Amino acid sequence: MGCNRNCGLITGAVIGAVVALFGGILMPVGDMLIEKTVKKESVLEEGTIAFKNWVKAGANVYRQFWIFDVQNPEEVAVNSSKIKVKQRGPYTYRVRYLAKDIITRDSKTHTISFLRPKGAIFEPSLSVGTENDTFTVLNLAVAATPHLYPSTFVQIILNVFIKNSNSFMFQKRTVKELLWGYKDPFLSSVPYSIPTTLGVFYPYNNTSDGVYKVFSGKDDISKVARIDTYKGKKHLSYWPSYCGMINGTDGASFPPFIEKNRVLQFFSSDICRSFYAVFGAEINLKGIPVYRFVLPSRVFASPLQNPDNHCFCTEKIISKDCTLYGVLDISKCKEGKPVYISRPHFLHASPEIAEPIEGLSPNEEEHSTYLDVEPITGFTLQFAQRLQINILVKPAKNIVALKGLKHNYLVPILWLNETATIGDEKAEKFRNQVTGKINLLGLVEMILMSAGAVMFIAFTISYCACRLKNAK
Repeated sequence: MGCNRNCGLITGAVIGAVVALFGGILMPVGDMLIEKTVKKESVLEEGTIAFKNWVKAGANVYRQFWIFDVQNPEEVAVNSSKIKVKQRGPYTYRVRYLAKDIITRDSKTHTISFLRPKGAIFEPSLSVGTENDTFTVLNLAVAATPHLYPSTFVQIILNVFIKNSNSFMFQKRTVKELLWGYKDPFLSSVPYSIPTTLGVFYPYNNTSDGVYKVFSGKDDISKVARIDTYKGKKHLSYWPSYCGMINGTDGASFPPFIEKNRVLQFFSSDICRSFYAVFGAEINLKGIPVYRFVLPSRVFASPLQNPDNHCFCTEKIISKDCTLYGVLDISKCKEGKPVYISRPHFLHASPEIAEPIEGLSPNEEEHSTYLDVEPITGFTLQFAQRLQINILVKPAKNIVALKGLKHNYLVPILWLNETATIGDEKAEKFRNQVTGKINLLGLVEMILMSAGAVMFIAFTISYCACRLKNAK
């Protein structure tokens, strides 16, 4: 009888040890299977989950605009007063709804080339008004004239056409005109062959961006979706090579298995440069654990604080010898037009920049850029890219419309939020196919290890107690 009991206890302890060992073995084996599956589905080739979502955005992408409506245009133009602005918006458009075009593959270099068609569809239900809402905004053509034509003689001639066309420092434009283009009366009156249509994003609709060439990740998953060249070049030709490099992906996805210490790089052709984001927090997005990566303030720092921004300071007077921070000059990639980008409402910018503007209210929560990335797959499940478009205006004694200015203005035109969030249906599908299975596997591993350990300890203690009793 004693032997049977002891044998049973020993058998139970052995079974517990085997179960615990099996749970321990299942951990590396399970991790290996997960890694193999994720790597396979992350490659940009026909049939993978990554390719399907890469060809066409898996979620609706919206671009929201807030326009800065100038309240005192005459005071500014005549007395060089502070510019009083009132933010109006959002005016929302759906973008990135078109699939990538002219996709070609190179099996030798494991790259894919493509064009990205552009289009914007107005979404009235997500907007505060219509595309025909009118604002008082800076006259883009007049403001750019001193920058594009510094010659006194040329300015005197152009001033005649500005006056004859009744153009002033400010103008009234609809949302649609300001964003996507309008025939400018001043430029149209000039008897020379020059472009006469202007708009902050003109041309946009029915155009394409690229050619892009990205790595498929077939030979090296750590390079998947990373941009190799843009328009045939590895760096933007209008910047020196040491700060015009095209780095990272387009932000829609990143190589899988992301650690918190990784720096995510992404490129935006709209603003002619690459950005980077750093880990900010762990959050739960519709039941999916994601890492939130944020744009650090260093991205918009002065060249003294961040040497990588040396290319974006092209003059010494307005920038106070490149010591001001919070704005970047991208005029070189905008055909010389005095365009500057910043965070909305000059968030984290030098106080001197926003000082001539009244009506701004920078807010970290509303105006910061972030990407919510699922760390195992590297897929971006939610993002908000927030930027402000500004135009530099300076006094010009030969141009009547700008003659009354006594100092420079960095005039905010609008700020935008390009954003997308994974839909409820796709979030559920992602949970079922990815995070759910991974969590289930982890749960099984823990149950096996815990149950096995408990069995082993319980039967071992019982066996020892039985032996001790028999000995007595």
